[in-house]
Amino acid sequence: MTEDIRTAGDEHGAGVQREISWRAKSVGLAALDMHDAELIHGWRSDPVAAHHIGLWPRSLTAVRERVERDIEDDDRDDFLIVPPGGTPVGHVALTGQNIVNGTAQVELMLAARHRGHGHGTAALDAVVDLAFGELPVFRLTAETHTDNAPALAVLAKSGFTQEGISRAACLHRGRRHDLAVFSLLRPEWDELNRPRAWEA
Repeated sequence: MTEDIRTAGDEHGAGVQREISWRAKSVGLAALDMHDAELIHGWRSDPVAAHHIGLWPRSLTAVRERVERDIEDDDRDDFLIVPPGGTPVGHVALTGQNIVNGTAQVELMLAARHRGHGHGTAALDAVVDLAFGELPVFRLTAETHTDNAPALAVLAKSGFTQEGISRAACLHRGRRHDLAVFSLLRPEWDELNRPRAWEA
């Protein structure tokens, strides 16, 4: 399935044909490609994202190199989050995949103006369904600052359980931050009362 997806620099709305590789109830996931580096760079440069995620500004060249490395990494899958209308609103990834142990981590980042519309929960649900529905994953984990209320809410809504705190685990803006550690196990996912991504 392909859809017209507007990308950075596409001011005239011509769109770029992109394949939606995984769909959920209100968003599609399109595999990250090299020409998406400008989008990622813009989102990572947003001050709110930088504070919540603990990022620092990187050059576009550095982000392109990072995207290229991530695409070539067999232990991760990166996607753009694409709601109806075709304009990407964020990035979600399944990283650190260890097929032997059945473990992986999830990462999520939304563009500032698209937060608070349910896209984060829909995208997280979709990538969770991908992990448990298509891969031999038993345990998913996620981490976020303990004061990142939106991320804490999205993780809880998607069925993740906070299992602890990594104290002073992150240095950002001159001070140490605690990280909340979340997990979701396959039996817990089995019991979630929501449609699966493949039912969308």
